[in-house]
Amino acid sequence: MNLDGQASEVSAVAEIWEGLQPLFTPFEGGGLSLKNRIVMAPMTRWMSPDQFPGPDVAAYYRRRAENEVGLIVTEGTTIDHPVSSYSVRTPAFHGSALDGWRRVVGEVHEAGGKIVPQLWHVGAMRHPKDDYPNRHLPSASPSGLFRPGGKRAAEPSTTAEIREIVESFARGARHARDLGFDGVEIHGAHGYILDAFLWSALNERTDEYGGDLTRRARFAAEVIAAVRAEVGSGFPIILRVSQWKQQDYAARLGETPEMLRQVFQPVAEAGVDIFHCSQRRYWDAEFSGSPMNFAGWMKYLLGKPVITVGSVGLAGALSVTDLGGAVEASKDLAPVAKRVADGEFDLVAAGRALLVDPAWARKLREGRLDELLPFHKEALDVLS
Repeated sequence: MNLDGQASEVSAVAEIWEGLQPLFTPFEGGGLSLKNRIVMAPMTRWMSPDQFPGPDVAAYYRRRAENEVGLIVTEGTTIDHPVSSYSVRTPAFHGSALDGWRRVVGEVHEAGGKIVPQLWHVGAMRHPKDDYPNRHLPSASPSGLFRPGGKRAAEPSTTAEIREIVESFARGARHARDLGFDGVEIHGAHGYILDAFLWSALNERTDEYGGDLTRRARFAAEVIAAVRAEVGSGFPIILRVSQWKQQDYAARLGETPEMLRQVFQPVAEAGVDIFHCSQRRYWDAEFSGSPMNFAGWMKYLLGKPVITVGSVGLAGALSVTDLGGAVEASKDLAPVAKRVADGEFDLVAAGRALLVDPAWARKLREGRLDELLPFHKEALDVLS
């Protein structure tokens, strides 16, 4: 390459680097104070035998904290309700597993990072495998359905059983506060139990937990209110939400902005500080007539800080890796950074980009874009 070509390439890299700088501005909001706008998204790893997060899990999160991630959201970790989990290799958030999480918090804080656990109840997503806890017990769900129009696998959860789950989430949040986490995230997306109550295709109830949008939101609002009562006013509560479900990528809780507001306004008022808004592709507009994505609309409608997530840092969406292919790293993150600068959303979560490359955020900050790693499915088998 001649000198003119080299100069042009250096100039292009510098321009890309300059465009990324909004990602590295401090964030203050929702009870959180972060050094930058980059969040590690929660990713199930199945690397905690007997549901205990060991030293390798602590080291895994520490590596991200050492490499410029502003906030880490842990993999889904199950509450103490007996049918909350679907694998004995998914970490628990109760009993002896709390000792493992205490070490995780210590490692991340020692490295200068901040971290919240994602509290999880899988609902009817428990599969007929040999290794999940309490497999002799029926799953909990609004109407006993795993997917729309499917066979009823269990009786609908009773009001008393719903209350037990609410209390279990609250206990988990108290554990998070007592262990020194910087907040807590509640998983309310992707067809798991909170989302199943919100989704009319799985919620056929006719009592106070089913029917119109407001009644379907009651369970999620009760969970958030109980968590808030348990942890107090100063402890950040994040709620992960989605339109799409694992059972149906095209599902929508709200077909219009007004419907979306009706679904989540009661939940926001119950005590959510930040909404973590999951899309399969963050760049997709949520409604016709506006370029705003799901997170942008949630911020506009509810007035709360938001995290956007969905194939950030990659050149392909979720379904590509489901089919077994690799996905190249995307160097073109200036558009997402500009949307942060414009105020559409506040924080940007990366999943697979950070799973395969613990130094992803540092490489962005330092302009080392040629060193970004592609995602490949083999990365799921190790804690890199």
